[in-house]
Amino acid sequence: MHPHTVLWIYILLLLAGGLIGFLKAGSKVSLITSAVSAAALIVTAIPGLLGPALARGAADVIMAALLVVFAIRLGKTKKFMPSGLMLAITALALAFRHL
Repeated sequence: MHPHTVLWIYILLLLAGGLIGFLKAGSKVSLITSAVSAAALIVTAIPGLLGPALARGAADVIMAALLVVFAIRLGKTKKFMPSGLMLAITALALAFRHL
């Protein structure tokens, strides 16, 4: 699968996760965080906004930061849902982008 396609799928899953967090738990933080992260990733995914190397690097940095955030949340809650699932999805998306 093309790295660009993986990134767009990840962006959609990230937005869906934030929306589900808001609808199920009323978490505005989840909704805002996912929207801001997705917006930053969208900037890296739109051709021509950034150079290809900068776009790839920025997307990787954003996703790595999200890995840390989800890992910290998982460590605090000790519950797989939702942070553990998003940790796994983020790790897979990052790995697939580099295959």
